[in-house]
Amino acid sequence: MTAAPRSLALLGSTGSIGTQALDVVARNPELFRVRGLAAGGGDVVALAQQVRATGAEVVAVADASRRDALVAELGADARRIEVLGGPGAAAQVAGLGVDVVLNGITGSVGLAPTLAALHAGSTLALANKESLVVGGSLVKDAVTRPDQLVPVDSEHSAIAQSLRGGRRDEVRRLVLTASGGPFRGWTRAQMSSVTAEQALNHPTWSMGPVVTVNSASMMNKGLELIEAHLLFDVPVDDITVVVHPQSVVHSMVEFHDGSTIAQASPPDMRLPIALGLSWPERVTDVAPACDWTQAQQWTFEPLDESTFRAVRLAREAVAASATHPAVLNAVNEECVDAFLAGRIGFLDIVATVEQVLGEHDGPGTSHLVPSLVLDTEAWARARAHELLARA
Repeated sequence: MTAAPRSLALLGSTGSIGTQALDVVARNPELFRVRGLAAGGGDVVALAQQVRATGAEVVAVADASRRDALVAELGADARRIEVLGGPGAAAQVAGLGVDVVLNGITGSVGLAPTLAALHAGSTLALANKESLVVGGSLVKDAVTRPDQLVPVDSEHSAIAQSLRGGRRDEVRRLVLTASGGPFRGWTRAQMSSVTAEQALNHPTWSMGPVVTVNSASMMNKGLELIEAHLLFDVPVDDITVVVHPQSVVHSMVEFHDGSTIAQASPPDMRLPIALGLSWPERVTDVAPACDWTQAQQWTFEPLDESTFRAVRLAREAVAASATHPAVLNAVNEECVDAFLAGRIGFLDIVATVEQVLGEHDGPGTSHLVPSLVLDTEAWARARAHELLARA
């Protein structure tokens, strides 16, 4: 690491990724300095505490109605801090020009901050996979230098690390591992009556509700497949998903000589987060390593794509057009909200995504512009609402 601490902006700071990032920062004050924080606004007490703990100069809430509550919570500290509010506030923080922006926002609302960070010249530590899935070439075209876009998802961080073991032209395929979620081995009939409580009971990871439901439906793995395709320029047909319940091997790269290089560690998101903040260097003692003195067993099994259809839909979306991935993500977001609210069943999530994908006519170009992405998302969400209203 360089002698001077890296300046950071943390987006989604009160969420799972954000709080774990702040833990890494707190234990390494000589390496990192937080300049900006952004959150949705649901917990202004926690956000104010984070401001005080880090000395952040700028803080933002996406919910403009919560700005005054945040100012009140900050009290006298508010006089030294720029407090922003509204849907564009996170993008303002992302555009500060800090060394590293960690985008830990959930959902496609993270696209504008992703682009703002890249346009400002910051390194983007990307935990918001949806912005890349939706933005596609729009995001990739905004990258101006090698290693400006650093993946934070554990699977993509593992691939990035494993790729250090060979040249890109030596890669035969990428292998994404999946825990299988809480319904591994279940039939569709068994999943027909799944409750939100069951879907939120992930066996190995502690994540936010949307990501946890996506993991249960395997839609998260579909989004990750698209993300890997875009990050590493590997065709989706050369990306394999395997189920690994122990969640210790986070992903692998197979090379054309038959070698496979994997990255392994106990499931702890602080590892890929720290690497995203410090890339290409490593932070010492971020989390416990595997205990090689104890007997342990790792298992791998093929994904049942006939039961969990989301990965197949992701492959089909990439093949269909530049905007089909945005439709897949937008409809899924609406359906997960409806499922968590008790308005639809668990299997209705992927079924609705599949129906709307089939109705979408993609553009005649592979080059995305912001208006095309926004219009596509708006259509997909509106169509999802029509279908969900009938459920």
